[in-house]
Amino acid sequence: MELRESEVLEFKKSTSELKEAVISIVSILNKHQKGELYFGVKNDGEIVGQTIGASTLRDISQAISNHIEPKIYPSINLVNIESKSCIKIEFQGEDIPYHAYGRVYIRVADEDKQLSPHEIRKVIIRKHNDNYKWESDLSDYDVKMVSVKDVKSFINKAKSAKRINFGFSQVKIVLNKLDLIRNNKLLKAVEPLFCNNNSFEVQVAVFAGTDKITFLDIDKITGNLFDILEKSEAYIREHINWGVKFGKLEREEIPEIPIKAIREALVNSLCHRDYAVPKGNEVAVFKNRIEIYNPGEFPKEVSPEDFITGKERSILRNPLIAEVFYKAKEIEKWGSGLKRINDECKAANVKVEFKILKTGFMVVFYRLDEKAKVLPLGPNTQKTHRKHTENAQETHKKHTRNAQEIIDAIKMNSKITRKQLSIKTGMTESSVIHYLRKLQEEGTLKHIGSTKSGYWEVMDADKK
Repeated sequence: MELRESEVLEFKKSTSELKEAVISIVSILNKHQKGELYFGVKNDGEIVGQTIGASTLRDISQAISNHIEPKIYPSINLVNIESKSCIKIEFQGEDIPYHAYGRVYIRVADEDKQLSPHEIRKVIIRKHNDNYKWESDLSDYDVKMVSVKDVKSFINKAKSAKRINFGFSQVKIVLNKLDLIRNNKLLKAVEPLFCNNNSFEVQVAVFAGTDKITFLDIDKITGNLFDILEKSEAYIREHINWGVKFGKLEREEIPEIPIKAIREALVNSLCHRDYAVPKGNEVAVFKNRIEIYNPGEFPKEVSPEDFITGKERSILRNPLIAEVFYKAKEIEKWGSGLKRINDECKAANVKVEFKILKTGFMVVFYRLDEKAKVLPLGPNTQKTHRKHTENAQETHKKHTRNAQEIIDAIKMNSKITRKQLSIKTGMTESSVIHYLRKLQEEGTLKHIGSTKSGYWEVMDADKK
């Protein structure tokens, strides 16, 4: 049997070279994501055998477990080669870059080379380009499904920003210039960017307290990404508190959280979302904070602080989508989003937190203490609850209107279903369920019979 080392096959004379073996495993994983290593074989392929003690296999397993990150779970077996006992390790893993003893290595021919920080970054980018290529896959959508109006709107924005030098002629020509067409077919990036009948959405909700037990409002925002961005920002604007700064000539309304920071967080969440995951983005307004969440793993080996301090450059999950947002001037420059959010909040004395979750990434803006009487806006400013009161009153009116719409619909058809109520009122089914439950708790509505064959009864005031 002739054995020869390669980029995916490594030999070690004995377990006295265990540390070197761990490094070789990491090197091969970072280059090829799988490989084999033998103990009991010299570098030139000569079979010398390995002494096997009671703890030999356990020692190998523990060394791999303790000194390789992220964890791998190799197959470690005794094998007989030319009547000599050897140990064969088979390993694989896709979660690059792997570290051995806190350092990153890569396989070059039959040698293990330590990577510099710059080279590590290239490995990370390669991983993200390989793993997150959803947007560059071919779409099943036809060019007829693209909104001409929205493409024209984008062209106007991009030309005004002086980030493109062409106008609108035909949808297909524009998309081709944006590198959103390949082999005469649309790329998937077009779907969220310029198609309104796509499956992407942002779930938005306002909660009564600091948890998700009771909600005051809940909805879904759909459309293309530019529409979603505008509607999401408007939703947050409507549900935050505003103060007033009095100047010499006119007064200025000041939000409790900087709108520029909010918009930047929304843009960041749309550009870095993992669109291959069915779960959508979320905007949650709590009594003490606002959360903006997107699904999609944050790049490993870097932290939000690296981007805030400027130590790292942007690692784009969706470069095609990000490029379109850049041309429309929704992105100022690459990798500056988190820093801009942080700077805006710092200037406004607002606490902001960047959370890396198992399922994605979240920006959390902490709201002013309800007990606080003055906004930190300077000596010539005055705290006012006028805007907040107006918003609260408008929200109350909205809830009253929604509840009345449901009551009116039930009066016309006592057997109307939740789905039918949703269609008739334009509310989401979850909102319909919320109002039905509230009306039942108040004694305004009563459901008679089973869920399938029952009916609703609107209670008179004297029957409550």
